[in-house]
Amino acid sequence: MLEKAIVLGCSAIGAGLAMIAGIGPGIGEGYAVGKACEAIGRQPECKGSVTSTMLLGCAVAETTGIYGFIVALILLFVNPFIGKIS
Repeated sequence: MLEKAIVLGCSAIGAGLAMIAGIGPGIGEGYAVGKACEAIGRQPECKGSVTSTMLLGCAVAETTGIYGFIVALILLFVNPFIGKIS
């Protein structure tokens, strides 16, 4: 019983740490959007190419946060470590 409690507690801590991965994409995407706005302000005729490149970059950056979220959900709800307790 104590082993199960330790595994569940450590899984909750691991899920919390995995959610820290959401900070990086938020900062990176905000920086990218700011730079895109600067580029569009300097050369308005490049708006289409700057916007499409920015959206593609933001989509790629967001995958890191999504992976962290999936790992946190697996640790909280599926918890593959419970089956390892003898």
